[in-house]
Amino acid sequence: MNFVNRHFPEREVTDRVSPEPAISRQQKWPLRYDAVEHVALGADIATILFASIVSTLLYQAQNGQAAAGLDNALSFALVSAACLVCLLKTYGLYQPVELLALRNQMRAVCLAWTSSVLFIWAVSGFATHPGISKQAGLLFVVIGLGLLLAERWGVKVLLGRALSGRKFANTNIVLISDQPLSKNVGLSETLSMHGYFVKGRFSLPPFGFGPACRRRLTARVIDHIRTCQLDQVVVEADPERWPELRAFVADLRVLPFPIIFVPVGTTSELLRHPKRSLGSAVCVELQRGPLTPLECAIKRMIDVIGAGLALAMLAPLLALTAVAIKLDSRGPVFFRQQRCGFNGRIFLIRKFRTMHVLEDGPVILQANRADRRVTRVGRWLRRTSFDELPQLLNVLDGSMSLVGPRPHAVAHDNEFDKLVRNYALRHRVRPGLTGWAQVHGCRGPTPTAVAVETRVQYDLWYIDNWSLGLDIAILLRTPVEVLRGRNAY
Repeated sequence: MNFVNRHFPEREVTDRVSPEPAISRQQKWPLRYDAVEHVALGADIATILFASIVSTLLYQAQNGQAAAGLDNALSFALVSAACLVCLLKTYGLYQPVELLALRNQMRAVCLAWTSSVLFIWAVSGFATHPGISKQAGLLFVVIGLGLLLAERWGVKVLLGRALSGRKFANTNIVLISDQPLSKNVGLSETLSMHGYFVKGRFSLPPFGFGPACRRRLTARVIDHIRTCQLDQVVVEADPERWPELRAFVADLRVLPFPIIFVPVGTTSELLRHPKRSLGSAVCVELQRGPLTPLECAIKRMIDVIGAGLALAMLAPLLALTAVAIKLDSRGPVFFRQQRCGFNGRIFLIRKFRTMHVLEDGPVILQANRADRRVTRVGRWLRRTSFDELPQLLNVLDGSMSLVGPRPHAVAHDNEFDKLVRNYALRHRVRPGLTGWAQVHGCRGPTPTAVAVETRVQYDLWYIDNWSLGLDIAILLRTPVEVLRGRNAY
């Protein structure tokens, strides 16, 4: 359908030269929003170099040495800074939106700084390096990390103040939109907050406008832009209109300014997902895996080291427990039961036997407070959760992790999957010896659908918000929860 007809008259330019709001007359900072990423990157490099100078001077003052070896220290600092900024830049952690997430920034800086320094030390043979002493190097690492964390806090405060006070220097733009002015308030507010000043606003015709209408609109836009000082052109429209927008944008290529496309509508949701390459094809990642390969490697390393050390230290107690179980009642020391693990795979979980029966079938009764199936030793083991410790062997063989959603018997999994929506999403990570739900008191039987749903909500929150610090926090809180003994019988 051609746009030019009597039912859809051509719309004129609105707010061709927008009056500057009062807030823009306030004093601005000499920094544009687009430059925040580069400033933060430069601040990291300067901070690391400053930490190198301070640590070297402190070490030399303490040891009564002259100011020598500063060149070696600065060289080491430059390489460390290069590694750090490369890591953070790769993961997009210098973007202003990421800089506002202080907790994520602190965690990322700690991991990146530690990894960078350890890598450089391993490659350069720091332990035998004649130009840098071990004490000075360790002082540099500690001071550098402290200053980087303090800098991140300062960047977050300044960035938040700049956004709330609209202090960024003006970036002049022309806005071309297919949205009604009443619906355009949100984008205009966002642009103003980030220092973008709309010098002219044009309305795109409805869907299906023809070449003649397009050329007239293009001519008006170009004439206006050539009469004002401009930095960018912003086009806001529904991506479904791309065939006609492509021709319109092609006509604007005569302008020596960048053209930014802001998608709106339902199709725009796809563009919010990260992009990946699959051979020569460009793909959209609709669902991210819960952990990256690096995060999986770190978590697995902690599992192996933690489970190995725990088994070594608890070996005498585990042996005494095995003897007590054999003396208390007939049956094996260990109880093995099928559980549903990572990606729905079935594995055999290991526990100390605490009952007279060994149930592992289509129907399994959950234990209750006065359960006669529980042995005398078993009652003590279940109350202290000591019966779960053989699962450290499951952690070593890779079927479980130290921290993750607790695995349920296969019979209970089939039942809970029918009761609770998204229950199966728990299987996106390895099951754990302890978990986020357990440190919040969700232990023991699940007699109602509400109890199951509450536990699943905790598990899904853990999967969506996983971090190394969260795992460590759960491990530290687990002994406290065991001592409290909530729902443990």
